Amino acid sequence: MKVAFLSGTSIVNSTLFSAWDVKTVATAHGAVTYKTKGDFALINRHGYQFPLPPHSINYRANIRALAELGFQDVVSLNSVGSLKKELPPGTLVSCSDYVCFQQGPVTFFDDELKGGAPGIANNLIPLLVGRLAPEFTIHPGKVYVQMRGPRFETKAEIRVVQHWGDVIGMTAAHEADLCTEAGLRYNSLALIDNYANGLEGTEIDFAKFKDLVKDNQAKVNRLFVRLLEILG
Repeated sequence: MKVAFLSGTSIVNSTLFSAWDVKTVATAHGAVTYKTKGDFALINRHGYQFPLPPHSINYRANIRALAELGFQDVVSLNSVGSLKKELPPGTLVSCSDYVCFQQGPVTFFDDELKGGAPGIANNLIPLLVGRLAPEFTIHPGKVYVQMRGPRFETKAEIRVVQHWGDVIGMTAAHEADLCTEAGLRYNSLALIDNYANGLEGTEIDFAKFKDLVKDNQAKVNRLFVRLLEILG
């Protein structure tokens, strides 16, 4: 199966893809470096040399690159914060909808009077939910709330948005919008690394967040091993 993966900081820390070929593709929106092996391709959304913060990622180049490389199915792994007590750190979810009010959507329709309908295809999620069990439990049908970054949300902001969805992040809504516009099928997987700022007595900062991501690294590595087995 020809599948592209979109991931982030956990990929930088993983040795799983160290032997994959590194290539670059030019697009109308900029050049994109990716790793590839067989029918798989992997893009680190933050880049491989100078990791970009979420609000500076070249989302259009990343998604256009996958389209021009001939991919139709995209599996995204996002690091998220939990907005719900019953979704603790370490939980895997799949989001089927999203909220993105803080900033306008990223779009390919700059010169056309046209807009894409929002959506997350999740065409591969039933397969992955079934085949990853019982080793991994994925909680599907969640709602992703996107904020701009690069800073984390204030406690007051979290009190406002905690009823809008289940998890909070800074990247998935843009990717889902662009995949829909480009005719790609976006599949959402997200690993909860922390409770959102102020929830369950937590306080979040970037140093603490990096430590939480490291705590989940082994789980991410094993998840990708299984994804490659299932989709290969």
